[in-house]
Amino acid sequence: MRYSWEQFRIALGFLTILPVDRSLEVTPERLGRSMALYPAVGLVLGLGLVMLDSLLGALVPRAVLDCLLLLILIVVTGALHLDGIAALFDGLARGKNSAGIVRTLQDRQGGAMGVVGLVMLLLLKYLCLFNLPMSIKSAGLIFMPAVGRWVQVVLAVSCRHPRGRGSSDAVYLEHSGERELLIACGSLIAVALVLFGMEGIFLIFLLGIATILLIKYFEIRLGGVNGDVLGASSELMEVFSLLLVLAVI
Repeated sequence: MRYSWEQFRIALGFLTILPVDRSLEVTPERLGRSMALYPAVGLVLGLGLVMLDSLLGALVPRAVLDCLLLLILIVVTGALHLDGIAALFDGLARGKNSAGIVRTLQDRQGGAMGVVGLVMLLLLKYLCLFNLPMSIKSAGLIFMPAVGRWVQVVLAVSCRHPRGRGSSDAVYLEHSGERELLIACGSLIAVALVLFGMEGIFLIFLLGIATILLIKYFEIRLGGVNGDVLGASSELMEVFSLLLVLAVI
């Protein structure tokens, strides 16, 4: 139990700016093992959004409130994954092959495609959230960040980890394996069942297909995944999860 709690705190400290005990030893191995609890961190983020939505719902118009919720999520996560989505779009636009894309991912000078992709993704996420019926809004707020962190575990375990110039991503990614994948998948399935009942199983099925397509694409186009690609995938799957909730539920 104590070990699991420490793993959760490591994951929470890595995925958010929330303070954790600085005396906690964080090694690449422990960081990789903590990926099992990434969906749990997403669940905590989602519950926090639901609480804010309930507290501010009577005070702020919904259009403004939904924008605030997304802004708070960005701030709490330190815009970690948004940096990844901008880098990925730039890499895909400017890199002619997998090596060129990986080099572009290491280049922190953002290009036009990264900016456009980032803006459009945030706009789409906001519109999806705004159009969620109130009866399932809380469920959507919880499900979205859980899915976004779950997909990172799946990609980390299922894909190769090419190293770019000066990259240390693979150091911790290589310490995640079947144990982390099983725990993460079991957690997300449980969340989906609690939130949506049996329809949640259909959502998981569709998310699984989308994730398999991402794995195939990144393996062929990039030769695998690194930290930026994991962050980008998190943002993409958050939007996709909201689209699925709108379409299915």
